[in-house]
This record gives sequence, structure tokens and C-alpha cells, in this order.
Amino acid sequence: MGQHRDRPLVGEPVAMDLLNTRWVGGGVEHDLLDSMEGLRQWLAETGLDARFEAGPAALDRLLRVRGTLGSLIADPGEAVARAELNDVLVRGCVRRRLLEGAEGGPGTAGFDVEFDDPAWGPAWTAADGYLDLLRAPERIRRCANPACVLVFFDTSKNGTRRWCSMAGCGNRAKAARHQARGRAGRTA
Repeated sequence: MGQHRDRPLVGEPVAMDLLNTRWVGGGVEHDLLDSMEGLRQWLAETGLDARFEAGPAALDRLLRVRGTLGSLIADPGEAVARAELNDVLVRGCVRRRLLEGAEGGPGTAGFDVEFDDPAWGPAWTAADGYLDLLRAPERIRRCANPACVLVFFDTSKNGTRRWCSMAGCGNRAKAARHQARGRAGRTA
């Protein structure tokens, strides 16, 4: 087994998490999906490893969807990216069903997803997750740090989150403002 790679901002919705398999750390660009081991790590981190197997076809399809999602985040009206996402979404079919409740009565709704090829599973799941996020598209954000490539879904109460994390980019921005105020005070 290969080496586990720590990456920032794990735990976002699966579509955002897929985009965040690329990150910059220490001035170096990283790509978790540059290997099958990275794919296995991502599937485990997102909890998709229980449903889907890591394989070359799944990796190729995930990379395709990652690029498509990146294009849609940059320009939601991008026609080619919209068509590519729709092409992925037709690879799966949601079958809804009513689950049995207590004493045989009606319970809760459930669903199964069927794929024309199981290797589409992880990519389809990310594409479908993006559609869920479009219920509040204004909350899909890029980190305000220009050097950061991470994206997130803003779940803050007032919808004003700016940074991928306050511990990382947020603190660096605060420190930079503090230093700038200090320099301005010395030159005045």
C-alpha cells in the first residue's frame, strides 16, 4: 500500500471534495488522483469505497468529471461543460422506492442507483452531488486566497465564509493585513 497523502479541506460535499483533490501546499501543486492509490484514498475519505471499486476506468471518469466541474464553477453557463455533465448523468438511473416501516406499514423513501457500467459510479455520484449544491449556487465558492485553488460549499449561517479554512488561508490573510498595518504605521 502506498503512502497516505494529507490534503486540506476534506469532508466537503462530494463534488467539492473531488475538485479539492488538487491543492497547493508549500508552493507545490499536488494531485491526489495521480495514481490508483490516490483514487483508493479519495474513495475512502468520501465513504464511497463501500459502494465502488477503484479501477482505471473509474479514475479516468472521475478526472473527466473533475475537469467538467471545474469549468462549471468558473463559468456556470459554459455550454460544453453542461453537456459533458449531462453525458455523465445519463450513465446512472435513480430507482426510488418506499421502505417498509414498523409493523409492515409505510416507512421512509429510499433509492438505488443503477449504472450502465459500475465504473461510472464515483463520477456520477460527484456529478449528481453538484446538482444538489445548485439549490444554493451562491454558496459554491472558491477560497478568497488568490494562491489557493480549493473550493467549498458555504454552510455558514449568514453565508459569508470566504476562506477554505480559517486555520490556513484565513489566518494568513489576517497576518498579512496585520503586517501591512504595521508597515503603514512605520512609514507615516
